[in-house]
Amino acid sequence: MSDNTFQNLGISPKILSILERLNFVVPTPIQTQAIPVALAGQDLIGIAQTGTGKTLAFGVPILQKLFREQQKVSLVILPTRELALQVDEFFKKLGASCQLKTAVLIGGANIRQQMIHLRRRPNIIIATPGRLIDHLGQKTVHLNDVGILVLDEADRMLDMGFAPQIKQILTSVPKDRQTMLFSATMPDGIVKIANDYMRLPVRVEVAPAGSATANVTHEIFFVHKPNKLDLLAEILNQYKGTVLIFSRTKFGAKKIAAAIRNMHHTAVEIHSDRSLNQRLAALRGFKKGEYRILVATDIAARGLDVSNIELVVNFDLPEQLEDYVHRIGRTGRAEATGHAISFATPEQRSDVKSIERLIKQELPVSPLPAHLPQVVMTQAVRQPSHGRNRQPNRPGKFNKPNNFGPKKFKSFSDKPSFPGQRRDHKQFGQTNARPAHQARPGQFKNKFSPKKDYQGSQEPKLFADDLGNYLPSREAKPRHGRPGGQRPFNRRGAKNFRNKKRAY
Repeated sequence: MSDNTFQNLGISPKILSILERLNFVVPTPIQTQAIPVALAGQDLIGIAQTGTGKTLAFGVPILQKLFREQQKVSLVILPTRELALQVDEFFKKLGASCQLKTAVLIGGANIRQQMIHLRRRPNIIIATPGRLIDHLGQKTVHLNDVGILVLDEADRMLDMGFAPQIKQILTSVPKDRQTMLFSATMPDGIVKIANDYMRLPVRVEVAPAGSATANVTHEIFFVHKPNKLDLLAEILNQYKGTVLIFSRTKFGAKKIAAAIRNMHHTAVEIHSDRSLNQRLAALRGFKKGEYRILVATDIAARGLDVSNIELVVNFDLPEQLEDYVHRIGRTGRAEATGHAISFATPEQRSDVKSIERLIKQELPVSPLPAHLPQVVMTQAVRQPSHGRNRQPNRPGKFNKPNNFGPKKFKSFSDKPSFPGQRRDHKQFGQTNARPAHQARPGQFKNKFSPKKDYQGSQEPKLFADDLGNYLPSREAKPRHGRPGGQRPFNRRGAKNFRNKKRAY
């Protein structure tokens, strides 16, 4: 008998019989390394690629500890509703013979029904961070009896902005607990969580963070954006199996799914605009084969277990380049082979290079079909970056090539004219800023005292408001968004000034 079996991991005979009935024979590398550590009661950080069986890696220790300590509750936190429902389905299969009770707390579902499940004192609570915080605020759930806390897809939860909710949950559970954290990458946020809320965690790393699945082959097309749908039609005619297509936006997913249906293929889409029941029906139909093609945003890039996906198409490159690894991980699961095709525009060559550095391999570029316009790969022109981008030969605070901020006027005649100012371009080509009404020396005091302009003149600068009254402007250094630094007058201020009252 081979040494790589579940019998050598310290699992109880009762659970081994359950695994054998569910056809779990050979453990994956993450299961081989993580299950003995978790059964010993130690805190665990598991770093593994998506689709490597992390759910079973924490499911078996939870089930075995529940057999020993019936009073304790296990809490599993996941980033998305679909992943939470998938984990709940797995636990129901795993604990069908022992009457295991679970409660799923996710957004978009009936909260009153969730309260009914909580009153039945479930053994395992499976929740997304936002809905769990809602129940904590309403005091419908208490975490005093939590013995095991699992944070699955922790890096994804941090990317989605759940860091404050995770910290609140970690402070609500007892300190005397076992914490298991599973992630595909190891960002700084996870390191901070491990240092602050875990007790000497054992790190189990099956593959380096960000590495791609070895069973998946890669291919990339450089194509102009208007020709992407035509290229997709060629690819769908070439591949006859199930296809998962990723779009960057939900509007793009709608458009792509509609176009595919017009190509006489069965397709369905999932994105954040669809209700929970619609998303579940789409996934159920895709798993059963009712739909050959599933178009999705990155909501489906993590943890969804759909077997036998032949092809993954990145119609748009992901916004977070690390998500490329999770997207292509939907194919090539459970030792099967898969293929990933990506579309990139000529302007995205730098993003392609970043992906190649991340996965530590080169993406082979394939030629476009003959009937599509070919892309000419010319030398890339460096685009100016955002922010204060100055050129070395153009010094000065306001002399920026991208015209950010106000322009520094060389003379008063260069300033923009206001209503009421007279121009005589034919004779002088300058603005005559002195109207018929002449300001008397000493007329303006305090805030309205004349100040020097850029040419050193002592004359007050006047401009007209909407009522046709010439009012003094406060001379100041140019500020962003207000050329010349003039302080605007409202109607009430203009009326007060006309009545010889202070305008401010």
